[in-house]
Amino acid sequence: MNEADVRIDRADSLILNALRSDGRLSSQELAERVSLTASPCWRRVKRLEEAGVIRGYHADIDPRRLGYHVMAFAQVALEKKDAAHIRAFEDAVRASPEILACHCISGRYDHQLTVIARTLDSFGDFIRLKIGTLPNVQEIHTSLVLKEVKALAHAAIEIA
Repeated sequence: MNEADVRIDRADSLILNALRSDGRLSSQELAERVSLTASPCWRRVKRLEEAGVIRGYHADIDPRRLGYHVMAFAQVALEKKDAAHIRAFEDAVRASPEILACHCISGRYDHQLTVIARTLDSFGDFIRLKIGTLPNVQEIHTSLVLKEVKALAHAAIEIA
């Protein structure tokens, strides 16, 4: 176990699962769902937040309903791997609303981006004119998402 790992018990697990399925539960609703009284439940939630287990509460938005019908992964290789060049690339990625996620990865590529676009043409323009011109980009490999089978927001985490 990593020193940063947080020990949780069955009640914590129930709280996390309940919040993952509905992050808008009131304190009272959450307490009832996990069979605790409100105060102990609230204290557990606060402890999980302070420990960084609960990182935030977010709306699960469907980009297709907003007109973004293309989702793709773009794997990017950088020319230079020093801290300043990596930071410049990552700062540019953070500033781009079309990039939903960015992960630093191992292997041939350095980063994997999750990108949305309204059309295939606009996706192509975005890759060529935006990603391709970001600081330090050497190579880009893209894969279109054909179907979302399981989203990260709905991922089940084994909580023992």
